[in-house]
Amino acid sequence: MTGDTAYFNEMYQPDGRVRPAYSGYCDWFDGQDNGLMRRKHAEAETNFRKTGITFNVYGDGEAEERLIPFDMVPRVITAAEWRKLSRGIEQRVSALNAFMHDLYHRQEIIRAGRIPERLFRNNKAWLPNMVGFTPPGGIYTHIVGIDLVRTGADEFYVLEDNARTPSGVSYMLENRETMMAMFPELFMRVPVEQVSDYPRRLAKSLAACAPEGTRGKPTVAVLTPGIYNSAYFEHAFLADQMGAELVEGSDLRVIDGRVAMRTTRGYHPVDVIYRRVDDEFLDPLTFNEDSVLGVPGLMDVYRAGRLTIANAPGTGVADDKAIYSFMPEIVEFYTGEKPLLPNVETHRCADEESCKYVLDNLAELVVKEVHGSGGYGMLIGPAASKKELEAFRKKLVARPENYIAQPTLALSTCPIFTKKGLAPRHVDLRPFVLVSPDKIDITPGGLTRVALKKDSLVVNSSQGGGTKDTWVLKD
Repeated sequence: MTGDTAYFNEMYQPDGRVRPAYSGYCDWFDGQDNGLMRRKHAEAETNFRKTGITFNVYGDGEAEERLIPFDMVPRVITAAEWRKLSRGIEQRVSALNAFMHDLYHRQEIIRAGRIPERLFRNNKAWLPNMVGFTPPGGIYTHIVGIDLVRTGADEFYVLEDNARTPSGVSYMLENRETMMAMFPELFMRVPVEQVSDYPRRLAKSLAACAPEGTRGKPTVAVLTPGIYNSAYFEHAFLADQMGAELVEGSDLRVIDGRVAMRTTRGYHPVDVIYRRVDDEFLDPLTFNEDSVLGVPGLMDVYRAGRLTIANAPGTGVADDKAIYSFMPEIVEFYTGEKPLLPNVETHRCADEESCKYVLDNLAELVVKEVHGSGGYGMLIGPAASKKELEAFRKKLVARPENYIAQPTLALSTCPIFTKKGLAPRHVDLRPFVLVSPDKIDITPGGLTRVALKKDSLVVNSSQGGGTKDTWVLKD
């Protein structure tokens, strides 16, 4: 299987030879019985159902809760490739954190004319409540997911930054656990960096961000909106794996100037909240007064420096796709270096000339909402019908500032296991990054999402994509 040579196939070279990164895996795979592999594939799906690894799909009349399909062919990255990626990710995450601090303080980057003020003044994620306040340890972006795509042997691009509440790490961990349970002998043959210690690293990183004056071991809690949230499985999974408490807003209250959680022995102060609740629902006294998901008075405790919230309120500004288009300038402004990982070429529809270009070439471009996520609200021009193009054209003309556009990338492919054998499918990668005052910690691997439909470029779980185990080879 060589697949379409128009795309970079990560396992096979154009002449059909196996690339060095996959040689160990392919040597093993070629010796496996096809019937056994099919049974293993079914076994993996059964295991995921038993474990309860599901994903809620909003607005889907057929099924509110779906299993995220798992493909058992790993995505393999060499140690040298990972070192290069890590340097670029670390540079970008450092710049993102510096940018957030600047945006809520002196706004030097705007004074210098490097980005326009309108980008955040009209931004729903911008929080005036955070102006002039520095979170404990100076960290805004405690957990970051950087979405990467590959187009060639040495060509990686950043597709998106997730600095608010990046999800998917539980799938990274479960994918590896499933692979190790099904094929233990494979990991004896191929030396792969581990990802299973991510919860320990997360707990350690969050504890290192505890407020000044914290006595003894910091108390960490995971704040979830509850069982009906699409990522509830992940919230419960991470709390359990970290040895942290899983709490809802109703379990917390402000007592004597501290946020405290209800326990069987009364209320116990909390030092760090890893929140999976959106900003507007965190505190009904500060944000949405109708919120029952948050804690009244939480922001007062936070601004008094007696609580760490990860990620900091207001970091959603960095997720904005219009801001993304300025990331090369942002990286250079705060690090003094050129970006090691380039952006995808991006047309800002708020600019009149750019918008005209996008409208003239709509059928060839991917157009995204600046605040969109999960693959919703986007147009993939080459796959759209004339009717869909015209409908989107009207939306774009009505609100050009709400969109950015990018060329349709020749995303790399990685094989998936099908009844007919291996078949190439497009993939992306979300590495997970932990930031504390003393280090930036990048887990060697991440979540590989795969477009399971032939020729599809949409990898999002909410749009029918699946996931793979991601291997970073040891030297």
